[in-house]
Amino acid sequence: MDVKWGNLAEVAGVSVGATVGVVVVFALGVWALADRQEAREQGSEGSVQLVGAGACFLVCACAVLYGLYLIIPQFH
Repeated sequence: MDVKWGNLAEVAGVSVGATVGVVVVFALGVWALADRQEAREQGSEGSVQLVGAGACFLVCACAVLYGLYLIIPQFH
């Protein structure tokens, strides 16, 4: 059995990068929701923050669904 270490490192790097990216986008969504709550307490609607949070969570959901698409062979 011959292990291609370069390919293994590439897969590991992409996996770590994608994981960090999804976590950062999710954290931005949570931060936007917290900012919306503060804006609502000050009398503003906070609709911009809500749209931003929704977009962040949509990106995370799409990343998860794409990962499932790649993993489950019946989807291909």
